[in-house]
Amino acid sequence: MEYIKKFIVLIITVFLLMSSSLSAQQTEQTENGENLPSLIEARISSTEQRARLVLDLSAKTLFAITSFSEPMRIAIDVKATDDKFTNKISPPAGGLITSISFETTNDNRIRTWLVLSEFAQVQQAYILDPFDNQPARLVVDIIPANEDRFLANVAQDIAYSQNQSKNDIELGDNSNAPGTLNSQITSRPLIIIDPGHGGVDSGAQGAGGNKEKDIVLNFALLLQKLLIQSGSFEVALTRTNDSFISLQERVDLARANKADLFISIHADSFDQIDVGGTSIYTVDEDATDTDVLDKILAENENRVDIIAGLTPPNTDDQAVSILVDLMRRQMRKQAFRVASIIVSQLKPSVRLRRFPVRKADFFVLQSPDIPSILVELGFLSNMKDVENLTTSEWNERVANSIARGIAVYFDETK
Repeated sequence: MEYIKKFIVLIITVFLLMSSSLSAQQTEQTENGENLPSLIEARISSTEQRARLVLDLSAKTLFAITSFSEPMRIAIDVKATDDKFTNKISPPAGGLITSISFETTNDNRIRTWLVLSEFAQVQQAYILDPFDNQPARLVVDIIPANEDRFLANVAQDIAYSQNQSKNDIELGDNSNAPGTLNSQITSRPLIIIDPGHGGVDSGAQGAGGNKEKDIVLNFALLLQKLLIQSGSFEVALTRTNDSFISLQERVDLARANKADLFISIHADSFDQIDVGGTSIYTVDEDATDTDVLDKILAENENRVDIIAGLTPPNTDDQAVSILVDLMRRQMRKQAFRVASIIVSQLKPSVRLRRFPVRKADFFVLQSPDIPSILVELGFLSNMKDVENLTTSEWNERVANSIARGIAVYFDETK
């Protein structure tokens, strides 16, 4: 019996020593960079107006961005290895980025060099968590800048790096918060968020009893919180509780408060259960313009209010009608633009429906003087969408993307 006890003590001692040794090896491997995230793939799009770099990574990591002059370049450093990185990419001709290259430094950094065709600046950069079967991602959006802004960024980066232990910007999670940009929005636009349905009108209902009116209200409150926290926007909701508001009242509320953007939030159902994903609607250019639009344009007081300040008093009816029609067409163009921008922000972080920017004759999109979009978060008839719509992590990811898209839109229109 005593022999067995001694044998057990010996086995336990050996096991503990082996565990300690294994732990030390794992720590050493981490310190040697063997367990660092890997850069998997890189993609770049580039036009005269903007460029986007996306780095796919095996896990979230730290990053830093530095501007250089002579030649004009932007460097993006990530803490990662390149053992899985094989693709060679080139930017399209004629855009902001003329060439792209990669190098690995001795301190476990991969540096992406972007050579610029003109003065430019990073508009926003952020790191995304992996989702579904997609990897973690670093997304960097670049826009044109004037010479003073570019050189100020270069000087700022040089001054910062000189305060570090070596000539590199310190790595960190340097993501822009949702709704914020490196380039500042000069005013505080009013965004009105419209959670669909409410009260006696529950909207669509999932097999598990989830009601559209509850899902969209929770999402609208989250989006409102993000936009307000950014400090760049005034935000109001058409409803903040489970109350019924008619479609006409929703439109009237936005118009009475002279909103700069109207966003209606929905999560419908469809008879084909395989249809799913997020999409955004704008009003159809061939819409009949019945109901709300006809009502607005039929009342002379409303017609004059739409173009207030744009024409002298006592302008004849024909001129007013022409100007109202021009205003309506411009708002529809703006709605399509904001929808496209938001989709570009959603694309790296959420499953989109095929052809995600769509058109339809929705009542709430017919305001002739407010850019209006309808966000279809997903479908309660699709089980994967239901899982997403009822998961806080998914809702936060989508709300973050929409907030970033709204910020980019207003940055472009300032």
